[in-house]
Amino acid sequence: MTTLTAVPGRTAPRPLPLVRHGLVLARRSISTIVRTPEQLIDVTLQPILFTLVFVYLFGGAISGSTHDYLQFVLPGLMVQTVLLSTVSIGVNMNDDIKEGLFDRFRSLPIPRSAPLVGAVLAEGVRYSTSIVVTLAFGYVIGFRADTNPASVVAGMLLVLLFAWALCWVSVFLGMIVRQSGAVQGIAFLVLFPLTFGSSMFVDPDTLPGWLQAFVNVNPLSSLTDAVRGLFTGGAAVSDIAVSLGGAALIMAVFAPLAVGAYRRKA
Repeated sequence: MTTLTAVPGRTAPRPLPLVRHGLVLARRSISTIVRTPEQLIDVTLQPILFTLVFVYLFGGAISGSTHDYLQFVLPGLMVQTVLLSTVSIGVNMNDDIKEGLFDRFRSLPIPRSAPLVGAVLAEGVRYSTSIVVTLAFGYVIGFRADTNPASVVAGMLLVLLFAWALCWVSVFLGMIVRQSGAVQGIAFLVLFPLTFGSSMFVDPDTLPGWLQAFVNVNPLSSLTDAVRGLFTGGAAVSDIAVSLGGAALIMAVFAPLAVGAYRRKA
């Protein structure tokens, strides 16, 4: 007599439940932010402080006019402040993993990656806040866009999309590094050379040749130039294409790496 043994089937990918449960958990995270608005202090005060320091402390020396420098630097400040704010999700993930928060999610009938996707989607609130605060404060002190509202919104969405892609790098670091402080240290170690070695704050033509070579291949230069062009005119299609391609490449590489590392830990 032959005995039949049940063989567990391979679990098929379930994109729709992942998206649905990810959105539910994102709404939960956003509700937490609404109840504790102090979580937005960094993305509301930091853009204002950076704008004041760069425009009024360095603007006259760099450009000869704080108003002219504000017109030049505001798109770069928007990019910088939003990208720096992507570090926090990796730090928070690292703490949540150690405190067992994601172990509780495993007891729920939801895809295992849904909490990770929900947390990343909720970060859009923080990034959008930083973008709006930077532009609004810039308008208060004299910045004026020379293009139309649709072009300005396109520039803001481009920054948001790039930040969303870059936050997967921070999530990946949060999964593989043992201490949350190390996540922040490694992220800033990478981001500072990329942000300051770009066209965010100065005209690359004023830099030495070897630094210009780095600035020209730095994807953050293309992102800054694209946003600057969408705000003040003359946006280059190539800069927009490079920014979108860079965001897609970062997400394609680091989202699977982060999800894989999360599955091994949570």
